[in-house]
Amino acid sequence: MGLFKADFYRFFALGFAGGALLVLGVMGIGNHSIAGGIVPPAEAAAQVD
Repeated sequence: MGLFKADFYRFFALGFAGGALLVLGVMGIGNHSIAGGIVPPAEAAAQVD
C-alpha cells in the first residue's frame, strides 16, 4: 500500500492541464483571447497641457 493512490496522480495531472489551459486562455496566447470580450483594451488618456 503506497502513500498515494493512482487516482491522486490522475486528478493532479488533469487539474494541472486544465489550469494551464485556463491561464493560457486568459493571457491571450493563441488565436483569440477569452478575456477579450470581458475586459476592454486599455487606452491612454489625452495629455492635458
